[in-house]
Amino acid sequence: MSPRPIIIDCDPGQDDAVALFLAMSSPDELELIGITAVAGNVPLRLTERNARVMCDVADRRDIPVFAGAEKPLIREAISAEYIHGETGIDGMDIFDPETPLQSQHAVAYLLDTLGAAAPSSITLVPTGPLTNIAAAIVADPQIIESIDEIVLMGGAMREGGNRTPSAEFNILADPHAADIVFSCGRPLTVMGLDVSHKVLSTPERVGRIGDLGNAVAEATAGMLSFFHRYDTEKYDSPGTPLHDPCTVAYLLRPELFKLKLCNIAIETESELTMGHTAVDFWHVTERPHNANWAFDIDADGFYKLLTERLARF
Repeated sequence: MSPRPIIIDCDPGQDDAVALFLAMSSPDELELIGITAVAGNVPLRLTERNARVMCDVADRRDIPVFAGAEKPLIREAISAEYIHGETGIDGMDIFDPETPLQSQHAVAYLLDTLGAAAPSSITLVPTGPLTNIAAAIVADPQIIESIDEIVLMGGAMREGGNRTPSAEFNILADPHAADIVFSCGRPLTVMGLDVSHKVLSTPERVGRIGDLGNAVAEATAGMLSFFHRYDTEKYDSPGTPLHDPCTVAYLLRPELFKLKLCNIAIETESELTMGHTAVDFWHVTERPHNANWAFDIDADGFYKLLTERLARF
C-alpha cells in the first residue's frame, strides 16, 4: 500500500516541531509532500524558519516549505512566546537552515496542489491557526473535492480554553478561518485539549527520548524540557501536554484514540467566548455532524509510538 500524501500546515512551536519529526519518521505510511507555515505561536518569519530547521535536523531537505499568512483573516494577530520562547523552539540549538524557503506563497501552493490532485487524495494536517487553509478554500472552493480528510489540532470542550476561559489558542488565533474550515463539508478529525492534556511529556518520557542519542531525539528532548516549564506550573501536572503530534499519531495509529462524531461550531461574534468550539457531544441540537471529536487516548501507547519512531533517525 502506498503512503498517504499529507500536507502539514503549522506554526512551529515545539509541539509542531515534534509533529513534523513524527511524520518524517514514517515514510512507509505518510508521504509529507509539503509543509506550509502560518503565523501563530510566533510570527511567520520564525515559523517558516523553524519548519526548515526541522527539515535540516531530520535530514529531509527534499520537503518543500512555504510561507503563508502573516496575520489572521480579520482579527489582530496573537502569539505565544511566553510559552514557546522568543524563537518558538527554545530548548534546542537554532541555526540558519539549509532547507530553502520556496518562493511561492503557501496559499498558492495549496491551490495549485489541491487543484491538480485527484478527488479525495490529499490529507491536510493543520497544527496551527487555520488561516492558510481557509484562505485557499475561499479563493477556490473546488479544491475541497481533493481533500481526503482534515486532521487538525484545535479546540476544547471539557478542558476549557488554554488562552481564554473558552478558547484554545489555535482556534482563537483565527476563529473566522476555523469557521470556514469546520463548515467546508470534508471529513474532519479534531484533536483538542480534551485529548492533548492527557498526553503529558513527563521527565521520564522525555528522558527515554533523549536517551536515543540521535540528533532528532536530542532536539526533541531539549525542546520538550523547555516546553515543560510553563504548563507544569499552570496545570500543576507532572508534565506538559503535547498537543500537535496527536494529529500525526492518529494517522499512524488511529486505534490509540477514542472519537465521537459530533457537530462542532465556532464562536466568531462574542468577545467573551471568541474562538470557543461548541462541541455537541451529546447531540442535543439538530445541527448536522461535521467532525470526529477525539476525547480519549492511550497516552502510554502514544509515547511508545513516538519513541520508537524517533529512534529511526
